[in-house]
Amino acid sequence: MMRIKALPDVPRWAVLAAHAVPLVTLPSGLWRLALVAGLPVTRDAGRGAGMSAGESVYVVSLSVVSELLAFLTLGLVRSWGEVFPRWMPFLGGRRVNPAAATGAALAGVAGLCAIAAWGVYASYADLGPGIPTAPAQEALLVACYAPLLAWPVLLAAVAVAYHRRRRGEERGGGNRQYGAGRPAASSWV
Repeated sequence: MMRIKALPDVPRWAVLAAHAVPLVTLPSGLWRLALVAGLPVTRDAGRGAGMSAGESVYVVSLSVVSELLAFLTLGLVRSWGEVFPRWMPFLGGRRVNPAAATGAALAGVAGLCAIAAWGVYASYADLGPGIPTAPAQEALLVACYAPLLAWPVLLAAVAVAYHRRRRGEERGGGNRQYGAGRPAASSWV
């Protein structure tokens, strides 16, 4: 059986949800990389999709950044979401503020919902030229982008579980020793 790294007191469903987030963002990133590579994901793809070098860099960067942001969800179920890793300048070894981490995650949920709402609105309002696709290419596009709709739902669920777990810890419910080198209570941020 595959072992998934997580803190001992994190519910299994939250661990699985956190690990699913990078997986649901992967298909859209791969679709964008295929577009830049000139693979036939659109009618214009054979000609490099008519993209300039700057547009290509933007599309690749969008894929990389979205995947990196998705990986941050793992911090809500792992030790580096409670104590900053030692290699981080100025913050290394300090406790992560639970309210800040939860707030950032929920702000991400709001942002993802806004992006999804804009995408649905723009597609139905016929804003812009759209992506020229054949029916099979359209099906591939939908199959690659539909999993993104799960991202805000999964992130919200994991953020709420993180908040509940850390709130109980602050009330004196947890005295875990997994954070080697954990700073004393007086130096917590």
